[in-house]
Amino acid sequence: MEAIINSFLLVFVSEMGDKTQLLALVLAARFRKPVPIMFGILVATILNHALASYVGAYVTHYFSADILKWTLAATFIGFGLWMLIPDKDEGFKDKHHWGPFLTTTVAFFFAEMGDKTQLATVALGAKYAAPLMVTLGTTLGMLCADGLAVFFGHKFTDRVPMVLVHRIASGLFILFGIAICFEIY
Repeated sequence: MEAIINSFLLVFVSEMGDKTQLLALVLAARFRKPVPIMFGILVATILNHALASYVGAYVTHYFSADILKWTLAATFIGFGLWMLIPDKDEGFKDKHHWGPFLTTTVAFFFAEMGDKTQLATVALGAKYAAPLMVTLGTTLGMLCADGLAVFFGHKFTDRVPMVLVHRIASGLFILFGIAICFEIY
């Protein structure tokens, strides 16, 4: 249960103001069909984060506990510092006219490649060695965070200061990294 809760919280908070949340906002504005957009986010996130969490769990078999501990601590602290650099809306151009579900699925899958939430999922998979639970937690975190953008759009982003959200997410990542250093987890 700890893997699900921590995975959910870290991804939910770090997704606020992230490029994929901005992508969800753009897709919601363009298509105005929240249900297929949410299903597209679900499919893309399950595929992407399952792969990431299994890779994280896989590496635990090939590296010593000490190497993993310090690598994970440095990774989470690094993500915390990375969170202080907000993502920019790079825009989205749908040149293929695939419809809201397929467009969202493809766009989200590729937008998540190398993104901080995908890399955090790799680290969480290594930390917990429970890829299914990590995937469940990170997927729920993505759905909740991106669902806010899809269903509430500009109303939400106009009222919540993203700088504050980024600082809270940064603090969570750094605290998680420190907890790993001192084995307080």
